[in-house]
Amino acid sequence: VQLQACGGGLVRPGGSLRLSCAASGRTFNGYDMAWFRQAPGKEREFVAAIRWNIGYTRYSDSVKDRFTISRDSAKSTVYLQMGTLKPEDTAVYYCATDRAGTSRSWTAWDYWGRGTLVTVSS
Repeated sequence: VQLQACGGGLVRPGGSLRLSCAASGRTFNGYDMAWFRQAPGKEREFVAAIRWNIGYTRYSDSVKDRFTISRDSAKSTVYLQMGTLKPEDTAVYYCATDRAGTSRSWTAWDYWGRGTLVTVSS
């Protein structure tokens, strides 16, 4: 399994950014695709996940109503549309995949891509 994330950058507070994660190496039916993030000095935390075949989504409370996770099956790509960004959203964002229903703990996820840095600052 290979996951390749991109789309990070510098954005002002209140702005928007879209991250992409291209997935390959297997079929993903029965799997969840997720985004996690890790701020400096903090533990990696769950952001959002989507069930590949049915599109069921779940979010952390800190991003719910501001971020949207989606997928394009034809492109084998998962997206994280981030809106109303805050300085506390600054982190390295990672995409991950594992069996459907995997817990929100980052230690439970087996497959990871390299992170992409998002910096929210004026």
